[in-house]
Amino acid sequence: MSDYMDQPDIIDILLIEDNSDEVGLISKIIDVKEWNVNFNIVNDGIEAMNYLHKKGKYYDCVKPSLILLDLNLPKKNGSEVLKEIKTDDILKCIPVIVLTSSDDDNDIIESYGHHANAYIIKPPDFDMFEKYILIFKDFWFNSAKLPK
Repeated sequence: MSDYMDQPDIIDILLIEDNSDEVGLISKIIDVKEWNVNFNIVNDGIEAMNYLHKKGKYYDCVKPSLILLDLNLPKKNGSEVLKEIKTDDILKCIPVIVLTSSDDDNDIIESYGHHANAYIIKPPDFDMFEKYILIFKDFWFNSAKLPK
C-alpha cells in the first residue's frame, strides 16, 4: 500500500482529454498560476491505459499523483478507463477527478459507482472554469494528502 506523507515537491497530473481547446484552457490556467507540476496529456482512453501501464512510448513515464478524466473520449470512453483504473491493484489509489461536460445523472452515478474521487462539470466560460481549477488545486495540493 502507498505511504501518505508530506506532499511531493512536484505533483504529476495526467489529463485525459481529447478536446484540444479544453486542453489548451487547462494548460493555460495551470501554467499561468505557476504550479509545481508535471502535466502530462493523453487524448484517448487507449493512450491513457498505455500511459498508466507504461506501455510503448510511455515505458518511462512517472505514475501520476492525480488524474483528470473526461468521460467523452475516443477509442475507449472515460467510464471504461475509470473502471479499469479503480479495479487495478496498482492504480486504484490514484485519485481520479472526472472533469466533463456531461451533467447526466446516469454519468454521475456511474462515475461514483466506479469510485471517482470527484465529478466536476466543466463550466461554459473561462472565468468560472479557472475558478473551478483553482478550487481543485487548493483542495488537492494544499488540503488533501496524495499517495506517493
